[in-house]
Amino acid sequence: MADHIKIRPATGTWVVRAAGAVIGESTNALELVEGDYPPVIYFPRADLAMAFLERTDLNSTCPYKGEASFFTIEAKSGPIANAAWSYENPKDSVAQIKEHLAFYTDKVAVEQV
Repeated sequence: MADHIKIRPATGTWVVRAAGAVIGESTNALELVEGDYPPVIYFPRADLAMAFLERTDLNSTCPYKGEASFFTIEAKSGPIANAAWSYENPKDSVAQIKEHLAFYTDKVAVEQV
């Protein structure tokens, strides 16, 4: 793993809400800390309502984690574009985040409950 990236189990229960609706709750989330950036919570796909998430055409590449795919949340009030991302085939050094999604906290609420 890159020395500046740390991944550990996120303590407690974590919830992600979009437009007021809970789309995920997990006691198996991961916390990823990369350098000086704020921690990011990665939710296992199994703990998310994936029926409300649609993969988009947007991709980005991180030299440490690999290629990220993005997802729009189909909320009752309308789509929340590119609100989540996933490293579907992450680099070996961060393999724990495979099958997990993270969310932009300026688009949805990610909270420990």
